[in-house]
This record gives sequence, structure tokens and C-alpha cells, in this order.
Amino acid sequence: MSSSWDVIVDALPVLAQGSVVTLKITVISLFFALLIGLLFGLMSTSRSKLLRGIATAYVDFLRGTPLLVQIFFIYFGLPPVLDIKIPETTAGILALSLNAGAYLAEIFRGGILSIDKGQMEAARSLGLSHGKAMRLVILPQAVRRMIPAFVNQFIVTLKDTSLLTVIGIRELMNSGEIIISSNFRSFEIWAVVAVFYFLMIYILSLLSRSLERRFAK
Repeated sequence: MSSSWDVIVDALPVLAQGSVVTLKITVISLFFALLIGLLFGLMSTSRSKLLRGIATAYVDFLRGTPLLVQIFFIYFGLPPVLDIKIPETTAGILALSLNAGAYLAEIFRGGILSIDKGQMEAARSLGLSHGKAMRLVILPQAVRRMIPAFVNQFIVTLKDTSLLTVIGIRELMNSGEIIISSNFRSFEIWAVVAVFYFLMIYILSLLSRSLERRFAK
């Protein structure tokens, strides 16, 4: 029987590679989630009842159903209906983007509504259109207030990538399962997987605090 240290050392390269995949999927998913969140956040603060209704329906549905169900629906449910094959990574990114986008939409909505209405009125009185006032006056102020919530959602999405193991993506969680299936040393491997997740999330937490201090000045 190999020692615990030998088991850990042998597993480190594979787990490190899985961590890289986890970070890549997280970053790509959040890039699209930010675009989705901004779009639906603006729609939810629109004067149009139709746009507000669409945004509300999207947010309520995505936040009201488990992410695991959304992953299964996109990977297993959509291909037979659309007669296409969706690659595992594409399905995973799509599911995470749509799910995180719903939460980010509420963050954008809350951030926009937190800005005093007088800011918009002042911008409009200077001749700015509603769109320009939102882009140049409201959003820059709102984003500063939303940074802690953005980082928190980044952390949540990073942890949510562990669910992608169910569709065979070789992220950190799946890498751990593969190693355990070959050496049956679950204690050591899951301990190292937990440390990898902790380190990634801890670094993000430090980044969040640094950004908060910088904007506070």
C-alpha cells in the first residue's frame, strides 16, 4: 500500500489540470452570465411591462429550478428535440451561464435601483438620452456597489462546476472521482480536492476585499 503522501503527490498533476478546467469553465460561464444578467437587469428596470414581465419570468424560472435539472435538460433533453448533439463542455457552460445570469440580473436590478432617482433626472435634464444616462451615469455608480455581489456569484459558480461531473466534464470533481476509481484512496483524494477548491475561493475572497478597499477610497 502506498503512503498517503505518495497518493497525494501522484494525484496532484491530474487534480491541478482539473482545477484549470474548472477555472476556465467558470470564467467563460461568468462572462456570458454578466451579459445575460445585464440584459435582463436592464429589462427588469424598464418602463415596459412586457420587458419587465419577460425578465421576471426568466429570473423566477431559473432561480426556482435546481441547477442539476437545468444541466440534464440542456445536455439530455434538448438534443433529441433539436436533433443536434451538444458537447459536454458547451452544455455545462450554457447551463452555468443561464443559471448565474438569473442571479446576476437581480444583482444588476438591485444595484440600478439603489442609485438615487435624481441622478437619472439630472442626466436627462442635461440632454442625455435614457440609454446614455444609464450607461454613463447610473451603471458606473451601480457597478461599484455590486462588486462584492459579483465576486460572491463568481464563488458560487465556481463551486457549481462540481455538478458538471454528472455529464462527464473533466473538471476538478470529476478528476477526483477518476483517481479514486483507480486507487480507492477516497480520504486523501477528497481532502486534496477540498484544498484545491478552498485555495481558489480564498484567492477570490482576497481579491474581493482588495477591490472593496480600492473603491472605498
